[in-house]
Amino acid sequence: MQCNKCGAELDSGVRVCPNCGTLAALEIEGFENAVAIQQQMKAIIDEYGTEVVTDIHRFIALVKDYLPDYDRERRLIVCALLAGSAKFMVAESDRDIAVMRTRSCVLSECYVTFEAAEFVVACFAYMLGWEYELSEMPEETVKETAEESDKPSEDPTKNLRIDSKVFRPVDAARFRLAGSVNIPDGFTKIDNFTFNGFGRMKTITLPPTMMAIGDYAFSECKRLKGIDLPPSLKKIQRGAFNQCVKLAVIKIPAGVLEIDDDTFSFCENLEVVELPDTVSSIGAQAFCGCSKLRKLFLPESVKYIEPNAFWECPELTIRCFEHSYVHKFCIKNKINVETVTKGAELTARITEEG
Repeated sequence: MQCNKCGAELDSGVRVCPNCGTLAALEIEGFENAVAIQQQMKAIIDEYGTEVVTDIHRFIALVKDYLPDYDRERRLIVCALLAGSAKFMVAESDRDIAVMRTRSCVLSECYVTFEAAEFVVACFAYMLGWEYELSEMPEETVKETAEESDKPSEDPTKNLRIDSKVFRPVDAARFRLAGSVNIPDGFTKIDNFTFNGFGRMKTITLPPTMMAIGDYAFSECKRLKGIDLPPSLKKIQRGAFNQCVKLAVIKIPAGVLEIDDDTFSFCENLEVVELPDTVSSIGAQAFCGCSKLRKLFLPESVKYIEPNAFWECPELTIRCFEHSYVHKFCIKNKINVETVTKGAELTARITEEG
């Protein structure tokens, strides 16, 4: 690899040129123009300063001006910017957390491959002058990819986008007095506030094509007791189940990357929550007021938790791996914690009643 400024040959693994002190751009598999694009992104910051990142529309206009010849990569970067990913890079003081949240945002909002998300993170890191080493694809993702390549795809969401077919409040109106709701196949998202305040609904069935649940989609559904979230689900947005006071059990499917702000706040009868090891962050007041929540296993994938995520959960004990981020979070925030050593069998993550 060569220094982008002085042309000096750099040894493998060396990111900063010993001759001129310039940070080297990363070569990224699958993105043959990665180095040139990183340099152009850096040129934007060099000319306009980091503050331009906070003006999203101006920044996108500059990206289009500086990357006119890279259609595929430009569209990916613009999609990531529209999803709000860059704000994590400039607003978060901890770089590890900033990178994690940026990657999670790109994966969940743009529905791209892990490698594409890494490309976006590398571009953002380089433009800010950060040293960044590409992350390896999670083992489970590698395994799933290998398995999928050996058999015909049965993914019902193949060739669908998150907004391909949105179930809106007008579609839900006829169910306002129903106790049971069945959303037909083909719908990919439940729109914001769609079932907000549906006081008679006790159960709802989601189709295998469902990929996202919008802001406050089921908020204040006072009688909602059961909902099976399909494996296709990738995103549960802010306040989706806020004040569902009868909801007792929820299993989050693998593929969901974060528990957003207020998602289960004041679900006062919520006792059993199962989180997959794809979840990387838990937002503000996500489980605030879940007074019956006693035990919750948080996987090692969780790298960021808002300090007030578990306010007013007096009976809660969090189980986690020893010395993990979650373990340190619990100690810092004085939350009861039980730890297990890596490799130990976790035969009952959440269901014990103490």
